[in-house]
Amino acid sequence: MGASPTITRVVVHDVRFPTSELLDGSDAMNPDPDYSAAYVELHTGDPGLTGYGMTFTIGRGNDLCCAAIGSLGELVVGLTVEELRADLGAIATRLTSDSQYRWLGPEKGVVHLATAALVNAQWDLLARRAGLPLWAFLAALPPEELVSAVDFRHITDALAPDEALTLLRQAEPGRDERRAHLLADGYPAYITSAGWLGYADDKIRAQCRAALAEGWTAFKMKVGRDRDDDVRRAVIVRSEIGADRRLMVDANQVWDVAEAIEHVKALAEVSPWWIEEPTSPDDVLGHARIREAVRPIRVVTGEHAHNRVMFKQLLQAGAIDAVQIDGCRLGGVNEVVAVLLLAAAFDVPVCPHAGGIGLCEHVQHFSMFDYVAVSGSLDERMIEYADHLHEHMAQPVEVRGGRYRAPAAPGLGAEIVPASVATYSYPDGTYWRERLGAAR
Repeated sequence: MGASPTITRVVVHDVRFPTSELLDGSDAMNPDPDYSAAYVELHTGDPGLTGYGMTFTIGRGNDLCCAAIGSLGELVVGLTVEELRADLGAIATRLTSDSQYRWLGPEKGVVHLATAALVNAQWDLLARRAGLPLWAFLAALPPEELVSAVDFRHITDALAPDEALTLLRQAEPGRDERRAHLLADGYPAYITSAGWLGYADDKIRAQCRAALAEGWTAFKMKVGRDRDDDVRRAVIVRSEIGADRRLMVDANQVWDVAEAIEHVKALAEVSPWWIEEPTSPDDVLGHARIREAVRPIRVVTGEHAHNRVMFKQLLQAGAIDAVQIDGCRLGGVNEVVAVLLLAAAFDVPVCPHAGGIGLCEHVQHFSMFDYVAVSGSLDERMIEYADHLHEHMAQPVEVRGGRYRAPAAPGLGAEIVPASVATYSYPDGTYWRERLGAAR
């Protein structure tokens, strides 16, 4: 057997898609997003073995994430694939423990987003070398190895390593049956594409009808711009999807606590399944107060919860009814595993944030791993889905009948088609050269 491939270089791309043109992704906080990826390739001495990772932004500032990835990448070059496999926390620990980079966080902001891209690329590399999709690679790891990958700093008051090990061992019976069920039936999902805030009424109706024809049974819409208009639009969606299907509403952080309570109570007439991000993602006690005031409507958050410590507090405070992990906001796979274990310990379902560019493709692996090897449950669990930009992904998600189909291709699913990178790299890709040139 030859020497283990070594990470020889880190290549970073600033990739931006002009989704603001059609108001895809528009919400109360982000009216004109351009879905973007700070996209990284970990090249090794083996030309057939490259790891891909990314973090997600909505346009301006994507260059900051790319610069951070490039800077942090210097700590990754020289590691061998065998070193990564022998120490599953190798890149995560190196990046989040570096004394000087840590001053810029710790474990939050641009540096943590960059950490996510590099850590996810490590796991993509390992899963590709094993010939397995990430969810299956993770599910096949012994509980001891999974626990060794988690950084338990600052969360042992909620979950200690031995308790996490017990959770994983308790989930071992029935793994094969759950894996077979996942492969046969897929994983439950909900669709967001019907309810962007910038869409006209006719487009909302058309999108709802198209989604119903495709078999969707759970829908999410954006709220937060104007209370009366939110209620009016919610009535339209409810009238289209019927009384027996789930309708979720998402405020994207725009309300203060009292405002959130008032607005959610006004929306109660359409029976929302949950209110998502009703206030600042950092306001643990505010979420707890809102949850108490608006029951039985559920309160969920997490796409902007920047690390495992925030989720620990939300769970300890009884502030949320579902955990919405984001695999690019957290520090990559290692921290995602930590939050999945915390959620299982508190018996709170995980419903990942997705959409954007590449998010659907990689967060599906986390939910599927959770079902097979951590929580062992599908109760009240769903993955978000938005029908945008999948054609740019090398391994696009497959969603049928309102369910994600388990991916079989090796890796994490974050690889972007090279032609799309060439076209939409900013500012020198062919699309942006033409657009920016025309604007001069």
